[in-house]
Amino acid sequence: MTSPANELYQKHAKLTRPEGGEFGRNELSIVGTTCENIQHLAYQIISQLNAYKIAYADADHKNAESGRQRISAINNNGYAEYINKIFFTRLDINKQPNVFQKRAMLNDCDLVLINGNHFAASKQILVLDPAKSLQNKLEKLTNVQLILLKGYTGAIPDYITNHLPGFSSIPVLSFNDTYAIIAFVSGFLQQQIPAINGLVLSGGKSTRMGSDKGEIQYHGTTQRRHVFNLLAAHCKEVFVSCNGEQAKTIADLPIIQDSFLGLGPLGGILSAFQQNPNVAWLTVACDLPLLSTDIIQYLINSRNPSKMATAFLDAEGVFPEPLVTIWEPRAYPVLLQFLSQGYSCPRKALINSDVKILKAPDAFAFKNVNTTEEYNEALTILHNKHNS
Repeated sequence: MTSPANELYQKHAKLTRPEGGEFGRNELSIVGTTCENIQHLAYQIISQLNAYKIAYADADHKNAESGRQRISAINNNGYAEYINKIFFTRLDINKQPNVFQKRAMLNDCDLVLINGNHFAASKQILVLDPAKSLQNKLEKLTNVQLILLKGYTGAIPDYITNHLPGFSSIPVLSFNDTYAIIAFVSGFLQQQIPAINGLVLSGGKSTRMGSDKGEIQYHGTTQRRHVFNLLAAHCKEVFVSCNGEQAKTIADLPIIQDSFLGLGPLGGILSAFQQNPNVAWLTVACDLPLLSTDIIQYLINSRNPSKMATAFLDAEGVFPEPLVTIWEPRAYPVLLQFLSQGYSCPRKALINSDVKILKAPDAFAFKNVNTTEEYNEALTILHNKHNS
């Protein structure tokens, strides 16, 4: 029995975990028919929805060629073999990856289709096929999204309807209606697009300015509040990223205090993902007084959730600008990976990852203000703009 003292004591920090299953954030197993039929359907979906990054997970059968007949590093007691196959890359590993490794391997994927005869998944497409009984596989049917009928003309068995909560609301299609199945999976993927939260990056030390840049006023209110209001018009929720000292004085806005310390903007981004890893984070630095709501809207309209991020080129049009960027949930482990290799620059992650890069309608809007001279220049620009 757990004592009250033990209930109060928690050995490990309780973190919000990313949504998903054994293979990825979005996964659908196909279960209820032969492996050949499952593979055929999976390949049709992948072929038709090639705008998405879709993976397929399957297993060899006992009578299938194991691959150990070819000459390879694995056959010579090697641990792994990496081969550039010209049109694709192959990585063979001499062990079964665990669930955490599989998620990392398939982090880039929008969807993982899974042969449900071999593996479980968080969500399922159920095929009713007279050639395959499901009575011994009911434990795999935990969250059925679609039912497909293959050569099935009778009533759906009671053991199926009784097992599936909300059975009457699950769509039913013919296994041969490829067009409708593709449309369903496409709609499913659209529904999985994460919401966007806003993050005002204001946790810097403002050393060159000599005072907190978030407290400076350009638009009749503090810049921190101004950027918060800009994001609030476009995002589900908005938070201010701040350091420990700022957290004591920011009382009127929701905050995310840095939990990754000494890392600059990367620390703020990672702290936001630690709080909620299941949304995209639109980051905007608070030292960009020329940034407009039109730029924010353009970024959101141009978003590609299949990428790690959607970002503008900087004011010089050379490198991606990490401080006005939509970071997708898949960016979280990528940023941590860069950090583990000794890189704390979010721009480095953007340059070396699969991101969508935009040319800003007004690159001058990314001019950041770090000194009193730049502050006065920004005031002059804004004054002239308002009077033009």
